[in-house]
Amino acid sequence: MSATIIDGKAFAATVREKVAVHVSRLKEQNGITPGLAVVLVGEDPASQVYVRSKGKMTVEVGMNSYEHKLDIDTSEADLLTLIDTLNKDPAVHGILVQLPLPKHLDEDLVINAIDPAKDVDGFHISNVGLLGTGQKSMVPCTPLGCLMMLRDHHGSLSGMDAVVIGRSNIVGKPMAQLLLGDSCTVTIAHSRTKDLPEVVRRADIVVAAVGRPEMVPGDWIKPGATVIDVGINRIDAPEKGEGKTRLVGDAHYESCAEVAGAITPVPGGVGPMTIACLLANTVTACCRANGLEEPEGLTA
Repeated sequence: MSATIIDGKAFAATVREKVAVHVSRLKEQNGITPGLAVVLVGEDPASQVYVRSKGKMTVEVGMNSYEHKLDIDTSEADLLTLIDTLNKDPAVHGILVQLPLPKHLDEDLVINAIDPAKDVDGFHISNVGLLGTGQKSMVPCTPLGCLMMLRDHHGSLSGMDAVVIGRSNIVGKPMAQLLLGDSCTVTIAHSRTKDLPEVVRRADIVVAAVGRPEMVPGDWIKPGATVIDVGINRIDAPEKGEGKTRLVGDAHYESCAEVAGAITPVPGGVGPMTIACLLANTVTACCRANGLEEPEGLTA
C-alpha cells in the first residue's frame, strides 16, 4: 500500500484564499485592513528570503505589510524601542521578529517585549501559558499548520494516539498542547527516550520535529498511521552532480510512505503551511483587537 500524500502546498493555498476572503470582508464591512509588521535584524540570507516571501504573501491576501530592516549591530535598546512603537500602532495587528537574532541580542527579552495580542508567532510567554491551559491564545504557526492538515485529513482526532518527536519550544511542545486540545493521547519523545522505535510504533499520528535528516525509518511506523514531517534538512546529493544538495525531512520518506496511511512530503508539506498560518494569525489578531468574530477554520 502507498500513503496518501498530504499536499501542504495546495492546502496552504486554500488557507490563504480563506484569509483573503476574510480580509476583503473586514475592509468592506468594517473599514479595517489587517497589518503585519516584520522586523529583520542583520543580513542573514535565509531570513531575507523568508521576510521577502512573507511580505509578498501578506500583500497578495490584501493585508498591509510593514518591513523594518535593521543593521546587524542594532542595539537592544533601539530594537525594543521599535517594538514598543509597533505595539502602540493601531494599524499593526501582528508583529514578527525574524529569528535567529544576532548574538548580542537577548531573544527571550525581545520576544516577550511584543504585545501578546500581536505576537503572531505565538512565542510570548503569555501565549505559551494560555495555550498550555487551554485558553484562547496566539498559536505558533508551524504546529497550527500541522493541526489544520491533521483535522482536514482525519476530521476528528479524538482518542487517537499521537507521538511528537522533538521537544522544542517552537514546534514540539506547542504541537503536543494542540493535540491534547483535540483529545489525542500524547507522548513527547526526544533524544533520551528509551526504545524510541517502540514508542513511535504505537502512534496513529507521528509528528517528526527533531531536525535530524531521515531519522525516522518506515519500520518505526504503525501501518496506516499519519506521518507529519516538520523537518527541513539539506543533505549532499552527489547523484545530482558534484556539490549538489537536496532537501529531506526528519522521516525517511520512501520507507515511511510504504507503511503510512498518509504522509507530508518535504519539500511541499508542512513548510508552505507556516506562512499561511502566519497570515491566518494576523487576521485572527485583527479580529480580536476589534472585537469582531474570528475567521472560521483558521484558528486552533
